[in-house]
Amino acid sequence: MKSPQLGLRANLAQFVLLVAVNALVGGMLGQERIVLPLLAEQTFGLTKYTGALTFILAFGAVKAATNFFAGTWSDRYGRKPVLVTGWLIGLPVPLLLIWGPNWGWVVAANVLLGINQGLTWSTTVIMKIDLVGPARRGLAMGLNEAAGYLAVAATAMATGYLADAYGLRPAPFLLGAAFAALGLGLSTLAVRETRGHADHEAAHAAPDTAVSTGRVFKQTSFTEPALSSASQAGLVNNLNDGMAWGLFPLLFADHDLSVARIGLLGALYPAVWGFGQLATGALSDRWGRKWLIATGMLLQALALGLVAAGDSFGQWIVAVTLLGLGTAMVYPTLLATIGDVAHPAWRARAVGVYRLWRDGGFAVGALLAGLVADLWGIPAAVWTVAALTAVSGLVVAARMYETHPRRSR
Repeated sequence: MKSPQLGLRANLAQFVLLVAVNALVGGMLGQERIVLPLLAEQTFGLTKYTGALTFILAFGAVKAATNFFAGTWSDRYGRKPVLVTGWLIGLPVPLLLIWGPNWGWVVAANVLLGINQGLTWSTTVIMKIDLVGPARRGLAMGLNEAAGYLAVAATAMATGYLADAYGLRPAPFLLGAAFAALGLGLSTLAVRETRGHADHEAAHAAPDTAVSTGRVFKQTSFTEPALSSASQAGLVNNLNDGMAWGLFPLLFADHDLSVARIGLLGALYPAVWGFGQLATGALSDRWGRKWLIATGMLLQALALGLVAAGDSFGQWIVAVTLLGLGTAMVYPTLLATIGDVAHPAWRARAVGVYRLWRDGGFAVGALLAGLVADLWGIPAAVWTVAALTAVSGLVVAARMYETHPRRSR
């Protein structure tokens, strides 16, 4: 039996297919970015920010836990079965959002969406790392995350215009129904298993004894300086994204912006994030990981401060552009860092643990931002998250070492 070949060129067809699948995963998330915060306020009459952000809290908590199990299950059962299962669970989500008669249905839809995103996005990340090998890991993660977040941006903009023209339901969520059906079809019929590539790389790597899941969790979360620094930065990054998802549309609506303009601002942030990753992932293969991450977190903090201080469409255009750029510097580079440090034999589990912490940030961000906004207003919530993001960047600068194989020599 022929051994699997590692590398982007050797696996180009499957890699491109997985990029397309991850774009559909991102589209499932994008259907909610603009519409759900407005739906909470205008359709279901939720006046407390904490209540309105329960859908993000549910999504983030469930997705974080699912990420952890996705890595473990990918090692145990294979990558493809986990991917297909994720799509099956995502099928009802748009239907619940369209027909849900009360807010509880929306929260239930986001529980299913969290499982869908945890299984599908985690698995596409793991599969791409399997295929490309160590040399082009940053580029691979840049392409993966760019596809996902460009789809988030495009879908957010499209749903904003659909909501402006046809109302908040059902038109925006019909896109999600199409994405779920197409993602399931491609994953079932065209995607191939990649666990053999990881086994091949592990057979040629230096031996490593850190194989128990408990030890992988401890190292990735707390004890290994680069892995744990990446985990806390990932958590804070998604903490500020969860706050932006839930509160930015309401902040902009409070300043009488139209739904179409809110949709443009909501789409611009992930669009810059998505396009930027096409460059930053590859740059991390040349420049190294550490300082892209630290600088990106500090740039995000600056951008959030500009959002909190702003009061016009033009100012917010600049702010969300900078926020997207800072996130682009961080997002694929953190994943590449995990791939650099984790041994191939337990890398899928390390990715799962990292994504447990990272996407737990959605839940923490929704809860923290909702509580602060209810007490002192939305700008205070944004300032609070900006300060936490700056601290996270300083932790990376102080604690993380350079992990890229060439740059660390």
